[in-house]
Amino acid sequence: MDYPHTMSAPAIPVKPHGLALLLNWRRVRFTLIASLIVSLPFALGWKSGMMSLLVRTVSLGFIAMLVFGLFEQWPKRLPSWVARWVLQVVGVAIAVPAATFLIYVLSTKAGAPAFWHDSDRLQGFAGLTFFGVLLAPWFALGALVRQKDALARHQALAFDLERSELERQASDARLHLLQAQVAPHFLFNTLANVQALVDAGSPQASAVLRSLIAYLRAAVPRLHEPATTLGQELQLVQAYLELMHMRMPDRLQFALNVDEATRALRCPPMTLLTLVENAVKHGIDPGEEGGRIEIDVQKVGERCRVRVRDTGVGLQQAGNGLGTGLTTLRERLKLVFGDEAQLRLTEQQPHGVCAELEFPARGAHG
Repeated sequence: MDYPHTMSAPAIPVKPHGLALLLNWRRVRFTLIASLIVSLPFALGWKSGMMSLLVRTVSLGFIAMLVFGLFEQWPKRLPSWVARWVLQVVGVAIAVPAATFLIYVLSTKAGAPAFWHDSDRLQGFAGLTFFGVLLAPWFALGALVRQKDALARHQALAFDLERSELERQASDARLHLLQAQVAPHFLFNTLANVQALVDAGSPQASAVLRSLIAYLRAAVPRLHEPATTLGQELQLVQAYLELMHMRMPDRLQFALNVDEATRALRCPPMTLLTLVENAVKHGIDPGEEGGRIEIDVQKVGERCRVRVRDTGVGLQQAGNGLGTGLTTLRERLKLVFGDEAQLRLTEQQPHGVCAELEFPARGAHG
């Protein structure tokens, strides 16, 4: 499963051309229906049979359709003073009487007099020519209006998709920038803890450094992944807390209470670790007595709820308690989940802070 911001924009259908445009099924269907409608006024008085009438009207309709499509594509370039739609309408208006004349000539039996010498056939020719010249240009204009509307909708869709794609690219770039900010922030804070041990001459400094190296080998490659699972996050958190416990064994205790159903859920990388690191840095570290950190992860319906509670110095002594980590985390959550994610900080009594995070429970392969 990918998050909405990483979804690719759908492709815009390509407009047909050549024969695919000339024989477009919608045009063929419209031409057949229009030809049948035009034949209705002649049906009662047509003496050569209904099939003969339908052959003539359908043939005229298809000839007009082909002329309309031909001038839609050819010539590719027109003089600036000639509008293509005018060429199409005029072409249809001229093609109808010419095609009618040709149909009547070709349908005259060998040895029979020309159709203009037969009053019934001449009347039929005149009627088809009149209605054809009267209606065909209007049908052409109607088709042009529909084309303009379709083109306007097509362009509006293209603009919307292009804007969505640009917004997605901007969001991705912003998310990658924020994730890049997390890496040095976390690394520098952890190295500062190791430096404090070294400066103090603690015999645990070497063991902590070895644990840190092993931890970073597993953690750093995940910093630039678009998403990870809560199970992987919890592994990093536990390793981090064990490092911090080695640094201050008498001042830090911790506990993890995890709903197993949440381990496969997706979340942005370093999300849970940022909350825990913030609790250590702003809650436990500043206090002389240290404190305890409890992490609760639960799935509630279609939501995942994460609580990181500490018994440290609290928000008042730690300032606003946010720092770079949580400020960046808020922005990353906003980019990934929009308004579906919530991050709240509250004071605990008698002292300490509770950071509560809620976001949609989305599976790794959902």
